[in-house]
Amino acid sequence: MEFAYCKLEIFIPESHLGVLQQALAEVDAGHIGAYDCCLSYHPVTGCWRPLTGTNPYLGTVGEICTAPELKVEVTCKTERVKQTIAAIKAVHPYEEPVINAIPLYQVGL
Repeated sequence: MEFAYCKLEIFIPESHLGVLQQALAEVDAGHIGAYDCCLSYHPVTGCWRPLTGTNPYLGTVGEICTAPELKVEVTCKTERVKQTIAAIKAVHPYEEPVINAIPLYQVGL
């Protein structure tokens, strides 16, 4: 089965939502039918521990960190996933951003 669309889940600090929205719009992510810039987001709590050799945006090396984040969900054409992920990484403050790409059977059922 081939999937024409994917849903991307992106975890990002709330302070970076605006630049993320702009980056997604520039690569046409969130274009559904006659609408563009479609996405949703909600608050979550992220947990991580920076390991030796990292330069964390938040937290201290060797210590478990928790912080509020936003989980952003947006659709994009499968053929543009790599381009979209590159655009996200260009504006994301984390060294290792969490970006999940999930194939979608159909968009806008």
